[in-house]
Parts: sequence; C-alpha cells; structure tokens
Amino acid sequence: MNQLQNLITDCLIDTKHVETAAVITVKNATQSAASHKFKLQEKQVQMLINLFQHTTLIREEGFGFLGKTYTCVRADGNSIYAKSGGHGLVLVKTGVYIIVATYNDSMYPSVCVEAVEKLGEYLREKGK
Repeated sequence: MNQLQNLITDCLIDTKHVETAAVITVKNATQSAASHKFKLQEKQVQMLINLFQHTTLIREEGFGFLGKTYTCVRADGNSIYAKSGGHGLVLVKTGVYIIVATYNDSMYPSVCVEAVEKLGEYLREKGK
C-alpha cells in the first residue's frame, strides 16, 4: 500500500464520516490512490480537474457526478463542496493533487469537510 493510500484510510475513511475517497494527480490526470471500490474512470477524473477552472459556472448551475446531480455549496480555487440530497462531495486541491471524498446521509458533512481540508493542508505543507 502506498503512502497516499495510507493517508486516505487513516485520515479520511477511518473518521467514519467519509464514505469513499480518492487522490487524483492533476499533472497526468490519473487516480493515484482510492478507497475500496472507488475507481474513477479517466473522463470522470478529467471532469473533476476541470471543475476548478469553472467555479463560477458550477456555483450557478451545479454538475453531475456518479449518476447524481450536485448543487454547489462552495467553490473556489482550493475547495469545492457540493450536495445531492443527503449525499455530498468534497474536493480539495493542493499543488499536485485533488482529494475527492464523498459522504452519505448518515454522516456529518462538517466532519468530512474538516478531514479532507486537513489532509489537503498536510499535503500542501509537504509541497505536494
């Protein structure tokens, strides 16, 4: 298991407030690590990367991901938070990666956001 895989498990999944998570490497648009059964297709990875280039548009119109239509709650150059019913999606961008996390209606969104943002901050401090 690589270091990113360990970080996903230890910092996100083990909180019990992150349902699934992945780390995308922006430079080559690949999924570098992911939680169990969370395999993103190449076009999904590229779509998530592109969201950060269209924050104004997604705040106004929302977007679709994994069969759900998401309403954007927050979108800026570093973070995107979106909801679809009781489910949510949190994206945090670092210099090298985008952390993707989902939560469901039995989880606390604020705990999910906090965990993902802390991992993003850790990776930024490491220059990643």
